[in-house]
Amino acid sequence: MKRRWLAWLLPLALTACGYNTIQSLDEQANAAQGQIEVQLQRRADLVPNLVATVKGVANQELAVFTEVAKARSGLLGAVQSKDPQQMADANATFNGALGRLLAVSEAYPQLKSDQAFLRLQDELAGTENRVAVSRQDYNTAVQQYNAYIRRFPAVLTAKMTGAKERKYFQVTNPGAREAPTVDFGAPGGATPQPAPGAPGTTPAPPTSGKP
Repeated sequence: MKRRWLAWLLPLALTACGYNTIQSLDEQANAAQGQIEVQLQRRADLVPNLVATVKGVANQELAVFTEVAKARSGLLGAVQSKDPQQMADANATFNGALGRLLAVSEAYPQLKSDQAFLRLQDELAGTENRVAVSRQDYNTAVQQYNAYIRRFPAVLTAKMTGAKERKYFQVTNPGAREAPTVDFGAPGGATPQPAPGAPGTTPAPPTSGKP
């Protein structure tokens, strides 16, 4: 009989202390972060083909190609780290290198009519848009999770279970934040612009519920 009562009381206790909600919100944030990682990985995978296309007509631009390769490596490493802030910084740096590559392409009119090049630009634009949406979803999920584990009685449960605040996907490296991004709106258009607030250089996370 005592065991039966415990079987009834334990789920009620867990619900009352917020344990189940903490787990649910944490999983929601994990899923949102997973989407960011998928899109960043896809962006990185598209770049070798883009570089190869540009090299076909501009193989003397070695410094730019080297910079793009280094930025791509940094982005892949950040994705592997699973750290949202590292990913945000690496993505901003990657955008800067990509912007310089596409700016270089402006000096080669033949690229503007190269269908492979234009298709890659469109695909990169699409992935960056998806990164922006995923970033917003993730930061919203993190805001909800962080706010919840600070409330009573969930704050007690969080301390007991080791649940800690999650990091937002936001640029923390000032140098990365200042890197130029590219306007993908027109095929072949590659005009460097200030990055803060632009897609891929994460704006500040939601302020509601955040200290």
